[in-house]
Amino acid sequence: MNRILLVLVFVLTFTSVKAQNFSTHNVKEGETVESLAKRYSVSTSGIYKLNPDAKSGLKANTILIIPISKAEKPETTTTVSRVFQGLKPHRVKRKETLYSLAKMYNVEEADIKKYNTFLYSNPLRKGDKIQIPVYKTVKVVEEVKPTKKYIVLPKEGKWRVAYKFGITLKELEALNPDMGEVLKEGQILLVPNLDESEEKVIDEQQYSYYKVLPKEGFYRLKIKLDLEQSELEALNPGLAETGLKSGMILKIPFSEAVAPIVGGSVAEKVNLVDSISNRKTKHIAVMLPFRLNRVDFDSVSHAKNSIKSDPYLNASLEFYSGVLVAVDSLKKLGISLKLDVYDTKNSVSEVTKIVEDHDFKDVDAVIGPLTSMCFDKVAAALNADHIPVVSPIGLNLNLRDNVFQSRPSDELLKQKIVNFVKADTLSYNVLIVSDSNSSAIARDLKNDFPAANHVESRKGKNGKDEFFATREEISRGLKPGKNYVFLETKNDGFASNVTSILASLIRKENTENQHQAVDIILVTTNINMAFESDQINNSHLSKLRFHFATGLLEYNESQYNSFVKTYNRIYNTIPNKRAVKGFDLAMDVVLRLASSNDLYMSTINAPLTEYVENKFAYKKQPLGGYYNDSAYLVMHDNLTIVKVQD
Repeated sequence: MNRILLVLVFVLTFTSVKAQNFSTHNVKEGETVESLAKRYSVSTSGIYKLNPDAKSGLKANTILIIPISKAEKPETTTTVSRVFQGLKPHRVKRKETLYSLAKMYNVEEADIKKYNTFLYSNPLRKGDKIQIPVYKTVKVVEEVKPTKKYIVLPKEGKWRVAYKFGITLKELEALNPDMGEVLKEGQILLVPNLDESEEKVIDEQQYSYYKVLPKEGFYRLKIKLDLEQSELEALNPGLAETGLKSGMILKIPFSEAVAPIVGGSVAEKVNLVDSISNRKTKHIAVMLPFRLNRVDFDSVSHAKNSIKSDPYLNASLEFYSGVLVAVDSLKKLGISLKLDVYDTKNSVSEVTKIVEDHDFKDVDAVIGPLTSMCFDKVAAALNADHIPVVSPIGLNLNLRDNVFQSRPSDELLKQKIVNFVKADTLSYNVLIVSDSNSSAIARDLKNDFPAANHVESRKGKNGKDEFFATREEISRGLKPGKNYVFLETKNDGFASNVTSILASLIRKENTENQHQAVDIILVTTNINMAFESDQINNSHLSKLRFHFATGLLEYNESQYNSFVKTYNRIYNTIPNKRAVKGFDLAMDVVLRLASSNDLYMSTINAPLTEYVENKFAYKKQPLGGYYNDSAYLVMHDNLTIVKVQD
C-alpha cells in the first residue's frame, strides 16, 4: 500500500511539473548547474530556486527540475567557409575551358589560376597538366547569446563591465563596436542577459584582477602568479568549463607586484572633461626658475642671448608656454581660474621669501618648483595647511603628505620592461649587455632572469671601461630563436657599438646552409640620451624592435591634435616635450580640482587620466604623499616610436 501511494505521489508531482511547463533532468557524472543552465538556456538562479539542495553540489542520478518555460530558443548564426583539402591532377581534354573545369569541380576560375600560375599569361591548351584545388565546405553554427542593455556606472571601465558579465574584453568590444576607448557614466552598452544574482561582484580590497594574455596557459600563470590551476578555478567559478581565453579577467588574491593586473594595480582611464562638477574658481600657483634678474633687457638682441644662454630660463619659458595654452583651453570649458606665477630664481632663499610674503591658504594647488631643493622647501612650508604641491620633473622626492610626484620613477619604468619580457609565453633567451656604471642594474636583471648570459664592456689596462664589445662575445650570448637583449648603458658610443652588432646578427632561417633563425628584440630598463645620440642608427633600432618604458608618449605630428594646432597658431612653432608637459600637467591639476572636492580626493575619483603625451595615475605612499604609477611601453617601428601597451 505504501509503495502504491509513493508511486501516486511521484506521478502527481511529475504531472504538476509538466503542467507548469517545467521539465526534469537526471544528473550525470561531472555535470554542473552552470553547464545545465547553458544547455537549457536558463539562468543558474532559476535552477537553484527550484532545487535549493543543488547549492551544495550535484550528485549523479539525482533529479533536477528545469524551468523550461523561461528558456528562449537560442538564436544561431550559420557561417559557411571552404577548407582547402589538397590538389587533384587533371589533364586538359579537347574543348575543355577554365569555365567548364570550374563548373565540373565546383571551384572558381581564379582558384584554378592560383595553383597554375602559368595560366595568368597563357591560355589553357589541350594536354596541359594542371592541379585542381579541392575544397571542403564547412558550416559553422554559432549560438547568438541573448543580450540586454546596461547603463555604465560612475568610474566604471571596460574590464569591470567585462568581468561583471563573465566575458572577455574582446567579446565586450564585439557587442559594442562603437563604445570608444573610455566609458562614460550613463553610457548604454549591450551585455549578456544575466540575472542580477549572476553578475560578479568586484572587491578590490581583498582581490586583484588579472587580464589573460594571448596564448597564456595555466602553466605560465602558475609561474607568473604562483597559483595552481585548481586555485584559479576555485576563485573563478565557470573557469573549469570554459578554460582560459585571451582577454578574460581573472580574480586572484590581492597583489601589487604582478603585472599586468587590472583594477588595483592598473587604473581605469577617466576623461575628466565629462566629469566637471565643481565650478568654483580654482586658484593655482606656478613656481618656475625664470631667473629674470639675470636677463639683460637693454636691447632685444641682449634679451634673446640671455634666454639662449640660460638653461633654467629656457626650460621655464617652454614649460610656461604650455601652461598658458592649458589656461586658455580650461576657460573654454567654462572653468574659472586664477593663476599666480612666481620666479623662484632657482634659489631656496627666494622660495622662502615667496612663501612668507604671500598668503597661500586659498591656493588649491602649486605646480613647481622645478628643482628638488626648492620644491622640498615649498612642500615643507605648505604642508601644515595641507596645500598640494605638484612636481613637474622631480624624482626621488621627499614624499610629504602634500607632495604629488608627476614623473614616474625609474624603478617603475624598469619593472614595466622586465614584466613585459616575463609575460612572453613563448620560449626565449635573455642576454644582458652592460658597462661598469650599470653593474647594479645587470645584477638585478640576473636575479630576474637567472639563466641569462651577460656580456660586459671591455676594460683597458687601467681597469676602466673602453665601452666596447666584440661581435664574437655578443654572438656567443645569443641562441637560435627569440632573444631579448637588455642593453644597459649611458654611453652613446657603447650603445652605437652594440646596436650595430646586434642588427647584423639577426638572421632568417636558411635551409640550404642549415642556419637557424636568430630573432633579436632589444630592450633597456633605463632609456636615456645615449639611445637618442646622433651615433645611433635609428634603422638599427627599428630592425631590433627596440622596446623601452617611458613616462611620456610622443604625439604623432601627422595627427595634428587640437593642442598642437593651438600652440602652433600662438607661438608659430611645434611644442617640444617641456611645453607639452606644461600643458598636460596644468590640464590635469585643474580638471582634477574641477571634478572633485580637492586634489587628494581626485586620486580616488580619477585613478588614471591621459592627455597629449602624459598620463597620471597617482597612488598614495603609506604615511606619505603621492607618486605617478603609470608609464607607457613603446617600441621603434619603421623609424617611428609606437605604443605597445599602456
